[in-house]
Amino acid sequence: MNSKMVKKAASRKTYTPQFKEQALELAKKHGVPKAAQDLGISEQALYGWRTKRKQTGQSFEEQKLQQAEMARLKRDNARLEEEVAFLKKAAAYFAKQPK
Repeated sequence: MNSKMVKKAASRKTYTPQFKEQALELAKKHGVPKAAQDLGISEQALYGWRTKRKQTGQSFEEQKLQQAEMARLKRDNARLEEEVAFLKKAAAYFAKQPK
């Protein structure tokens, strides 16, 4: 296989919620194109962040905290569902046994 043909997987940059908030404030003051150029990010990223903040009405930090809480609740729910299933099986087993 030719080494020139092997494509390197593109890594996706991630930004902190604080960076996003600061970038949006800069874009509000100086405009999206200027802010994107100054920060070295794409204009589409800034427009996307701005749209997401408008839709949710929350800061990115609040969104991240809410997502973490949702993930924790889903894990707890899955654990509790497993416990309920186990208890149902145990109850059915003991109900069948003669006294």
